[in-house]
Amino acid sequence: MAIATALVEAPLVAAAPMSYWRTVAWRLARDQATLVAGGVLAVIVLSAVLAPWLAPYDPAAGSIRLRLAPVGAPGHVLGTDEQGRDMLSRLLWGGRMTLVAGLTPVLVAFVVGAALGVMAGYVGGITNTLIMRTMDIFYAFPAVLLAIAISGALGAGITNSIVSLTIVFIPPIVRVSESVTTSVRTLDFVDAARASGAGPITIMRVHVLGNVLGPIFVYSTSLISVCMILASGLSFLGLGTKPPEPEWGLMLNTLRTAIYANPWVAALPGAMIFIVSICFNLLSDGMRSAMDVRS
Repeated sequence: MAIATALVEAPLVAAAPMSYWRTVAWRLARDQATLVAGGVLAVIVLSAVLAPWLAPYDPAAGSIRLRLAPVGAPGHVLGTDEQGRDMLSRLLWGGRMTLVAGLTPVLVAFVVGAALGVMAGYVGGITNTLIMRTMDIFYAFPAVLLAIAISGALGAGITNSIVSLTIVFIPPIVRVSESVTTSVRTLDFVDAARASGAGPITIMRVHVLGNVLGPIFVYSTSLISVCMILASGLSFLGLGTKPPEPEWGLMLNTLRTAIYANPWVAALPGAMIFIVSICFNLLSDGMRSAMDVRS
């Protein structure tokens, strides 16, 4: 009886609030669309990485006798292309090139754009004017035309395609970085760090960057799907990956003449581009919602 009374009279201990990142993880774990999109992306990325072991055939080996075999053909579950090459093998190997061309420009643009944007937003003055007006020059051209122009000037190839797309995606990331940094630099903790004698580099690296990196990262992830589509478009136009390397955009280009003879096989690279782009969009939307503490 005494124990029961003590338990009733004991004050309730409030549960410790979760940290910001634990809250983000908790929200992501309950977002079914984000989990499904992340799972599909994980399978596709893992399949591309393991392509040398998963691909049943050499992606460059063809046979005129087996050209344009339909989906479900014996020995070729996804059929063959216009040169008799196994489509499953080429899709697995092509995923490597497409993912590299879609992820690398955004990753490099994220690093460069975040650094330039934080510098422009915090320092302000002539530094802000020089950086932001330079970025505005690139905004005078549509992203697609700018990517085509730069790739055409540099020449065809996966490396030049990555360089051109990196240049295209730096300006929007710089603009977002500068905007969020401008709103953070006037907060109390930045003024306190400045009053304590911390230098500009230390303040930007320790105090500002940690508070603006989340929004910049979420915005950058939303550009991955666009980058993949642009990279595939450059390959489709002959400005990206060179034949006979398997890449989904290049595969679309080579299979477009066979769309009336075997539409299902011809549509497979486009379907993969669509699936990966949608999954990246869903993942980006889920991260944005999870990281919005006001929602």
